[in-house]
Amino acid sequence: MNWLAHLLLSEPNVEIRLGNLLADIVKGSARQEFNFHIQRGIACHQVIDKFTDNHIVVQRSKERLNSSYRRFAGVLVDVFYDHFLAKNWSQYSHVSLDEFTAEIYESFCAYQGQIPPIVREVISRVAAEDWLGSYRNVSGIEIALLRISRRLSRRRNRLFNLTPAINELIAHYDDLEDDFQEFFPQLFSYVQNWCVA
Repeated sequence: MNWLAHLLLSEPNVEIRLGNLLADIVKGSARQEFNFHIQRGIACHQVIDKFTDNHIVVQRSKERLNSSYRRFAGVLVDVFYDHFLAKNWSQYSHVSLDEFTAEIYESFCAYQGQIPPIVREVISRVAAEDWLGSYRNVSGIEIALLRISRRLSRRRNRLFNLTPAINELIAHYDDLEDDFQEFFPQLFSYVQNWCVA
């Protein structure tokens, strides 16, 4: 799952939510420098990813995509599922998507604890450009794919362009949404049980 799902599934604590995002940005032993709550958020992120990556419905969604995207199918399905979460938000949250994202942005921007400057920079861009709220529109997903392409290009020192994969979302829209609706309640329940364990 992508960031919107990670934040919804996270315990409602700013540091735990930050940890859920930090897991994608801060890697390896650097994670050990964070406090208990941020590390719990990182652990929650890992629980979500492991459950998602091994789920038969998610595998089915990946197989729907053109084989030319096989290497990035997991990333694409994560982003596509965030679109369906945003689209069907009222099924999973008692507060509106706009209220939820505004609270996330405000709490993250006001956070005074120690986090790496790169994380503050990312948080600032996420809030200013309303990344999370933009997932409700297919055009927002296309922009998200452009951001991921840029990040992959920098990281791997070669050009990647995942934006044409928006056509995979459009071509398989109903089937992917059905997959999401079958999968997400199971993930939701799994994570809720992990949180209280």
